[in-house]
Amino acid sequence: MNHSLNEQLMARKAAATPRGVGVMGSFFADRADNAELWDVEGRRYIDFAGGIAVMNTGHGNPKVVAAIAEQLKRFTHTCYQVVPYESYIALAEKLNAMTPGTHAKKTALFSTGAEAIENAIKIARSYTQRSGVIAFSGAFHGRSLFAVSLTGKVQPYKAGFGPFAPEVYHAPFPCHCANLDEVKKAVQNLFKADIEPTRVAAIVFEPVQGEGGFNVIQLEAVRWLRALCDEHGIVLIADEIQTGFGRTGKLFAMEHFDVVPDLMTIAKSLAGGLPLSAVTGRAEIMDAPAPGGLGGTYAGNPLAIAAAHAVIDVMLIEHLPERGQMLGDRLKAVLESLRADVPQIADVRGLGAMVAVEFNRAGSAVDTPVPDPEFTKAVQAEALKRGLILLTCGVNANVVRFLFPLTIQETVFDEAMDVLRAALHAARP
Repeated sequence: MNHSLNEQLMARKAAATPRGVGVMGSFFADRADNAELWDVEGRRYIDFAGGIAVMNTGHGNPKVVAAIAEQLKRFTHTCYQVVPYESYIALAEKLNAMTPGTHAKKTALFSTGAEAIENAIKIARSYTQRSGVIAFSGAFHGRSLFAVSLTGKVQPYKAGFGPFAPEVYHAPFPCHCANLDEVKKAVQNLFKADIEPTRVAAIVFEPVQGEGGFNVIQLEAVRWLRALCDEHGIVLIADEIQTGFGRTGKLFAMEHFDVVPDLMTIAKSLAGGLPLSAVTGRAEIMDAPAPGGLGGTYAGNPLAIAAAHAVIDVMLIEHLPERGQMLGDRLKAVLESLRADVPQIADVRGLGAMVAVEFNRAGSAVDTPVPDPEFTKAVQAEALKRGLILLTCGVNANVVRFLFPLTIQETVFDEAMDVLRAALHAARP
């Protein structure tokens, strides 16, 4: 029997790589352009995954590619901690100026989102000389051991990997599905039963939970967290790894709230597909670790930094946050228009272009909804059959999230909406 090229590659993958590195697609990428991707057999897909929120400026953005090529001619690596380079400083200056708040800030660059989270905790612990950290249920902060300790979702991220880092505590996430008073009681109970507030170094939260289901934090909850941290001398960390760089209709999601965090973690679309992350925050907090306490061999790679400078230019010149808001509104309107025909649609939510749709069993009561992960998988599969790449998320695996490039062409976006409508109708039992 002759096997297709994709099938041959899947067989090689199974033989050469561990099953723990799970993949969504049964096809392999050959090339991509803006919001479109072609596999090794020439089939075209519309990419509404964006490498999990990494390609906000699109695949192969000409300005980003040109910046990488120019840096490639000069040098690819020196290790910033051995021989530094000006582009690192310039990017730090830009992030210090662009992030919320007018206070003095400093930025350290790393390679991955998990690295940024772990270093933010290190910085908070060094500054406060405390050890405890509070995170939230449904959170996703990465797969390294401390980051996954903060993550509030067992399957598949925590199962079988314990024991986890000590002195990490979780509270319910204050979004549309949680009562803020109950969240406050849960945190106060942590202070009474598990750790006194004077031993808490940091509280870390996502303004919009990514893997947790695109749950938007309540404005009053952000204000409460800020007051709580101020009262007890706790560092407030906003994880903007998925929400940053135009995804929510603002450059950063925290711009939707009248609250400024002490530290922010940034990654994903920062460098247009190259591995780069950052921790940006109050100068006095960032300066707490001693020289040598922060860094990494590849942290602040010059090629990734060159890409980041170009990404920022594209974001600002092409007004991509505003375009994301417009496209997100259009997507929400399409999903809302389908409610009557697709009774499994329980909620449409998000900020800007960070939009998700949640599915529950048709006919389940509003006060006792039954999540429908089977229907969610069916929608994803039907969309993929028609050439649209979608990702699922949520603690109950019953949410589809949309992470298209903010540079997507109008005609391609409209085509994707037609496919989405067809997939939702085809998935109905």
